[in-house]
Amino acid sequence: MATYAGLSAIIIARYFAIVAPIHWALWQRTPAPNKIYYARRLSKRDPTRATITNEIRLSVISGFIYALPAAIVLEMWKAGGSAIYGGLPVGLGAWLWLPASAVLYLFAQDSWFYATHRFMHHPKLFKHTHAGHHRSVQPTPWASFSFDPIEAVSSAWLLPVMALFVPIHWATALVILMLMTINSVFNHAGWEVYPQRWIEGWWGRHIITASHHNLHHTNFKGNYGLYFRFWDKVCGTDRGLVKAGPVAPINAPPIETKSAVAVAQNSMSVRHSRGKPDVF
Repeated sequence: MATYAGLSAIIIARYFAIVAPIHWALWQRTPAPNKIYYARRLSKRDPTRATITNEIRLSVISGFIYALPAAIVLEMWKAGGSAIYGGLPVGLGAWLWLPASAVLYLFAQDSWFYATHRFMHHPKLFKHTHAGHHRSVQPTPWASFSFDPIEAVSSAWLLPVMALFVPIHWATALVILMLMTINSVFNHAGWEVYPQRWIEGWWGRHIITASHHNLHHTNFKGNYGLYFRFWDKVCGTDRGLVKAGPVAPINAPPIETKSAVAVAQNSMSVRHSRGKPDVF
């Protein structure tokens, strides 16, 4: 119980510590769009207080859910019952396994996320599994972990279970967790923080950024991946990128969260009735 409580506190505190300054830098520090480094605004409307409140509420709930399997595996690691290891690698193979294991874990997580995410967009499941996240039609950094409870449960167990069987150095695991956090925060930022030449080059063709994921939030269909565009391209669900450019005035009317869910469900129901749902 102490381990679970401690991890819950760490996960939630990390969420606020990372998201708060990024949200401030992108949405509050800069009164006009396109004025912070390379960042280009993607969202056409300012986020509402109701949207941000919903994002924070679901993220905190998700923090408690994610902490449980992590706490179980941490206790198993202490008892020597996991595949997590430490110490300085010995030999070339051990050193090469550090980045190889990171790629393996990230690809496995990306594959699982794509499959479950796409499945949860089925009109009969969406309301119960994913609607809360899509109240953020124009997401903010606070939406980075705003999963519905069922969705959080479906994704929280994967990496901890892998850590029971697939060897991974504890330092590599920490790097993966940090990459996961940063990736999710920036992909939901409502701004594209990477240089345009990156987005138009190799990076943008293969790696998911806000320009890719923001389109998923506004269209409710396609662009289901987490880190890579691989599965979207293989399965024919890649819808391309948001074209960053001139945006609506800063004081454009906001989209209310509850109506956004209704729009999403109606949009998917129409597409489903036409025989073109993005489900397996």
